[in-house]
Amino acid sequence: MVKLEKVKAREVIDSRGNPTVEVQIDTSKGRVFGIAPSGASIGRHEALEIRDHKKAYLGLGVTKAVRNVPLLAQRLKGKQLDMIKADRIISKAAGKNKIKFGANATTALSIAVARADALNRGLPLYKYISYVSGRKLRMPVPFANVINGGKHASGGLEIQELMIVPVKAKSFRQATQMISETYHVLKQDIIKKIGKESANVADEGGFVPKIANTYEALSLLNGAIEDAGYQRKMKIAIDAAASNFYYIKRYVIDGEKFFGDGLIDKYQDLINMFPVISIEDPFAEDDFRNFKMFYERIGHRIQVVGDDLLVTNPERIKFAIKEKLCDTLLMKVNQIGTVTEALDAAKLAFDAGWNVMVSHRSGETEDTFISDLACGLGCGQIKLGAPCRGERTAKYNRLLRIEEELGKKVKFGWQ
Repeated sequence: MVKLEKVKAREVIDSRGNPTVEVQIDTSKGRVFGIAPSGASIGRHEALEIRDHKKAYLGLGVTKAVRNVPLLAQRLKGKQLDMIKADRIISKAAGKNKIKFGANATTALSIAVARADALNRGLPLYKYISYVSGRKLRMPVPFANVINGGKHASGGLEIQELMIVPVKAKSFRQATQMISETYHVLKQDIIKKIGKESANVADEGGFVPKIANTYEALSLLNGAIEDAGYQRKMKIAIDAAASNFYYIKRYVIDGEKFFGDGLIDKYQDLINMFPVISIEDPFAEDDFRNFKMFYERIGHRIQVVGDDLLVTNPERIKFAIKEKLCDTLLMKVNQIGTVTEALDAAKLAFDAGWNVMVSHRSGETEDTFISDLACGLGCGQIKLGAPCRGERTAKYNRLLRIEEELGKKVKFGWQ
């Protein structure tokens, strides 16, 4: 149990230059911090951030959410608490979708409380997560977003993310090397084939080539994998984020309009042509019929990931399990608002035989919490972005340090 001696919140800046909430907690064992990330492609069913909507920061200030942190902390004051008890109090006070205090306030506070509890127990954060979740430590395979589209970029590609996945790496260190080498080869290929302006990077460090066709983008990426010499060791993952190209029962992508069955055929062609092992949000967040049809037809071949579909929400996960809509949870703490609720969501997924992938957000910070979370949860998968931009590389570097601390005894991968 930990007693919170002092809780302070402040407005800090995320990787897109927008404000977010940082929480600082002082305990008898030391000082810890937690910072809330923020998304660009946000599901309608996510827990809600609170923004100021005033002149400062073009309306995106978070001083209201900052002022809400002491109000939440007051409910914890003077009590001997662990993270789970504290999170239950925070969640109940914040209400449905964290609307009363804001998910940016609750997430930052919950992360800081987790660190305080770990510090009090004398445990590294990843071992603490393993302890509270009851899961074995495992180093995750990184999913690296190296070509950006959708709401993350302005190159014209509707598909939001094309990722490389070093499935045959023997360790996280080797996986990082493979990703970095392929990323640099991809950059040179883009410059040669399209031009220097297409080698600019977007929110998550991936390139923004002036390509408006998914097949062309995948051909470019697959060529870079081959040029780097990793065609037998690396696969491709797609985050379609299809809610962003869904318009009145039709999907508009690559200059064409599709109903659900037509889009399934398109995805099937992509899987046949390229080494795709995972597709995230292939349909709009509430298009359950087509999710179900897609999973029935293609789920035996690839991993089907729910992000906007599930928003790390236990109720939506239960529904997706029952209706067989997908088989992998994309886990984002700020979608549900507390670490404990995110762990509850992961347990539901694991119990159903699903995979779990811990994920960053497009608006990230130097906080490396998700690195410890993925290792401690033992899920074997993590979305980290490209090996570029400090807020992304901080997560890679934290995992490299964790792997070094654990040594050869720790397993790597999700299978």
